[in-house]
Amino acid sequence: MEARGIGKSFLGVTALEGVDFTLQRGEIHALLGENGAGKSTLIKILTGVYTRDRGEMRLDGKDVTPANVAEAQALGIGTVYQEVNLLENLTVAENLFLGRQPSRFGFIDRREMRRRAKALLARYGLDIDVDALLSSYSVAIRQIVAIARAVDLSGKVLVLDEPTASLDSQEVEMLFVVLRRLREQGLGIIIITHFLNQVYAVADRVTVLRNGRLVGSRALAELPRLELISMMLGRELQDITREHQAQEETIAPIGEAPIRFAGYGKRGSVAPFDLDIRPGEVVGVAGLLGSGRSETAFLLFGIDRADSGTASIDGQEIALSSPVAAISNGFGFCPEERKTDGIIGDLSVADNIALALQARQGWAKPISSRERQALAEGFIKSLDIRPADGKRPIKFLSGGNQQKAILARWLATDPRLLILDEPTRGIDIGAHAEILKMIERLCAEGMSLVVISSELEELTAIAHRVIVLSDRRHVAELTGSDVNADNIMQAIAAPNRTEAA
Repeated sequence: MEARGIGKSFLGVTALEGVDFTLQRGEIHALLGENGAGKSTLIKILTGVYTRDRGEMRLDGKDVTPANVAEAQALGIGTVYQEVNLLENLTVAENLFLGRQPSRFGFIDRREMRRRAKALLARYGLDIDVDALLSSYSVAIRQIVAIARAVDLSGKVLVLDEPTASLDSQEVEMLFVVLRRLREQGLGIIIITHFLNQVYAVADRVTVLRNGRLVGSRALAELPRLELISMMLGRELQDITREHQAQEETIAPIGEAPIRFAGYGKRGSVAPFDLDIRPGEVVGVAGLLGSGRSETAFLLFGIDRADSGTASIDGQEIALSSPVAAISNGFGFCPEERKTDGIIGDLSVADNIALALQARQGWAKPISSRERQALAEGFIKSLDIRPADGKRPIKFLSGGNQQKAILARWLATDPRLLILDEPTRGIDIGAHAEILKMIERLCAEGMSLVVISSELEELTAIAHRVIVLSDRRHVAELTGSDVNADNIMQAIAAPNRTEAA
């Protein structure tokens, strides 16, 4: 497969511009990039979900333009998504031949379908009961069944979108055995993943996208991890070695931390970790997309429930069984996806600001309209939210002002711990600077903060400590003068010998 000069825009916003991509026979090719890099858009163009605006695409040397997924499959391009797109209430055999069941005398020939299914799966080293419901098998088996169906339908190109996201280490290796076998058979495989260990374990080449543009394609055998991370983050080491600017007196005090997490983790999400947080301290969290940054935040705020370890405040163990429990213990959380997970677009600015306070107070004690408006006016003035109209639907505010309103929501609860996931993503320079100043001010006032950011310079400017994640594990902790972009990238790039569970 060869794609040249691929371009795609949505409502005047460029998603891809001038992207080249080449896939060879018998190659596993990793497609990498951070959020918004353009990976999904490119894959959807290659598989017929989107039609490209610009560029050309060839398969076996012939120009192709798949108008839909069915056309792409007919051309030989199959896709398996992270959430396996099969029917769990049907048998394995029925899933493998759905829509193309063998028939005899006008009826489905179940004996023949069963025979073909067993023969097909035998090529993948699977000897399972094909008459059993798909739901009775593990996620890894379902992935392999989906791959077997996609290859049988298509047979030239296989696209895998985050195939290992829900697998443990043994299941990952089972899947990789299958992929290597398909590579030996001459299939071209595109894999999207955020696990660098897995990229180096199974892929032959890598293509990196950033902000809708091609950064480069390289053979992995000649590409050091550190250089790959530099390609993904868009920084050369010599340009980002600015030392942490915090002076000794601004470093958070050493001693007992009132907020503690010990052996805290969740299988399939984040490996167990220890984390102590002190008053007036900013703990930064760094790592590539998919490393477990947001998953760590979900655990700290009770969105996901830990299955190991303990959490405590002032020496008293607490149960973070839900966000409500986290709020009652004085925690606040600004999510990365503010439009889908943060704001309620049709509600007013005032209503959005009052949400967390209302949740903590309980819905049996509603905050009056007058109180909501007074609360909003105070934060609109102190945070300079524009336009200064608490009754205006929040969906009409800019991204930066929406972010300020979400911050106001949690500040209204006077939290002990405020968790910020990508607090400055997608906002203008002015709002970016204001939010960083606000973080510094809250820290000076004694609030504890956990700040997750893919902007390394941002973390080095505001964090007293930085926790580095890789492949769903907390792999390093940097403090003091060691908090700089060079060290963060070195920690991300260090090989992680143990796969995430």
